[in-house]
Amino acid sequence: MGPAILGVSVAQVSLVINTIFASFLQSGSVSWMYYADRLMELPTGVLGVALGTILLPTLSKYSASQNAEGFSALLDWGLRLCMLLTLPAAVGLGVLSFPLVATLFMYREFTMHDALMTQGALVAYAVGLIGLILIKVLAPGFYARQNIKTPVKVAIFTLVMTQLMNLAFVWKLQHVGLALAIGLGACLNAGLLYVLLRRQKLYVPNPGWAHFLLKLAVALVVMGGGLWMAQQWLPFNWQTHGMSKVAQLSGLIVLGVVLYFGALLALGFRARDFRRSEVD
Repeated sequence: MGPAILGVSVAQVSLVINTIFASFLQSGSVSWMYYADRLMELPTGVLGVALGTILLPTLSKYSASQNAEGFSALLDWGLRLCMLLTLPAAVGLGVLSFPLVATLFMYREFTMHDALMTQGALVAYAVGLIGLILIKVLAPGFYARQNIKTPVKVAIFTLVMTQLMNLAFVWKLQHVGLALAIGLGACLNAGLLYVLLRRQKLYVPNPGWAHFLLKLAVALVVMGGGLWMAQQWLPFNWQTHGMSKVAQLSGLIVLGVVLYFGALLALGFRARDFRRSEVD
């Protein structure tokens, strides 16, 4: 159990180490990273844990029955669903980073400077959100086959590389560099797991990935661009009282959801295309 936990929790281990690094930086760095991490934990916990919990039992069943086609198809379904839900969350965290921080944390002693510093860390974390959640999808592909060593070896290698990136980034980017190292480390971890699954022929992508990613990219541009323009053109005030900020942030979130899923619908996406029953 311990090695399996390490295999999917290397980012959390890196965060503990980065807290030590941050304690030697300017005052407030530890708090800025902590607040940014709290916002990252919501999509990571909700999406990553849910997908991993859904996939592992069925992957184990396919592995036990030596159903290689079903095993690969289920991984493909998980990866597509992960991309569909995680990428807009990452774009949303990046584009709405300041409204999120200002609404949730900018009160009393938490100043505008603190909000801007936390925003920088949150944007850096958002870069690696897709990697953090992909790990929860890809690692069960090994665990279902009783292969714990491979994800653990990848996790240890990623941990070492993350610390090297810390040393490279911290001098110029300070606490933002520490957050960026965790994000890039998560993407490295997920990328290595993906390559190993492909190399061992445990996962063979189904046709249509190029069109799928192209349509996702268009929807993400529509959503991200719309949210950015709304913040530039509309008279938002993030230093007002709490309920006004909540109303403004809620409006932006609703706008983002409408733009993203509206664009997907216009591009031909339908909910039935992602039903798991079509994979089983």
